[in-house]
Amino acid sequence: MLAVVNTPGEAAPVAINEVAEPRPAANEALVAVHAFSLNRGEMRLFEVRPRGWRPGQDIAGVVVRQAADGSGPPADTRVLCLTDWEGWAERAAVPSHRIAALPDNVSFAAAAALPVAGLTALRTLRHGAPLLGKRVLVTGAAGGVGNLAVQLAARSGARVTAVVGGAERAKVLDGLGAAEIVTGIDEAQGRFELILEAAGGASLTAAIARVAAKGVVVLYGNSSGEPAPLNFRDFAEHQNARLQGFHYFTCEPEEKFGPDLTLLVSLVADGSLKPRIVEHDWHEIPAAGARLIGRGVAGKAVFRIPQIEPRRMGWLSKWATRSRA
Repeated sequence: MLAVVNTPGEAAPVAINEVAEPRPAANEALVAVHAFSLNRGEMRLFEVRPRGWRPGQDIAGVVVRQAADGSGPPADTRVLCLTDWEGWAERAAVPSHRIAALPDNVSFAAAAALPVAGLTALRTLRHGAPLLGKRVLVTGAAGGVGNLAVQLAARSGARVTAVVGGAERAKVLDGLGAAEIVTGIDEAQGRFELILEAAGGASLTAAIARVAAKGVVVLYGNSSGEPAPLNFRDFAEHQNARLQGFHYFTCEPEEKFGPDLTLLVSLVADGSLKPRIVEHDWHEIPAAGARLIGRGVAGKAVFRIPQIEPRRMGWLSKWATRSRA
């Protein structure tokens, strides 16, 4: 099968090459991948991972073979999934507890935008729950996590101030529920009970200055790569506020991945959540990745994988049956 692999030192950081078929464990389903999405953190890993390393966490597709232990959805179910790695491929092995069934009215592309970004948005916002009536500040609001966080917070009754990098990027937030949109965190006025912060450096310093007493600044990234000074006296005017580190894979129990993915996709299905996506063919990934690192993509970059021709699907079905036996 074909998959995206790391190619350090070459003209493009990745290539689409032939690799071995996945060999699912007993609790893993075999999924034919129709679409996947790209995260900024994955792009940075290309610089440090060895040749042949295979990325990919956010995928959507169809179950080819149910997990051997009987867990998870049966064959032919449309699904969205979260993997550790190796998801950017024609097929992937996925633990059944990290899979959610996909309603018919949700596209593979929209679903593929949800796992990492959606879980990050949902779970960072839980640090401020209940959100009804609270002021929430979201930095990087035009990005994959940010636009989902704005929508989820507004839906929960918060008054949301969205921070974007410029007027053009602000357009991605049209109609998503932000009470205010500013083009720099220095323009944000007042104090906030919850701040979602992923830029680091000067942005984090400004966020600390704007957190309310007993409020929370949730740190889930450092896209600027800059350090931020920290001093006890910074909290003198907003006492007992806290800084909360966040890592989406370990912040909550493994068994909550499936229910949280199901919640996110149900909100997309009923129109409450609208991922902002830009779609590409997966052969465009080197160019699109460079735009993402340079903040040239508003929303989420999603890649479609052309599906196997019908005459080859018969071979895949027979292969899956033999593997199960």
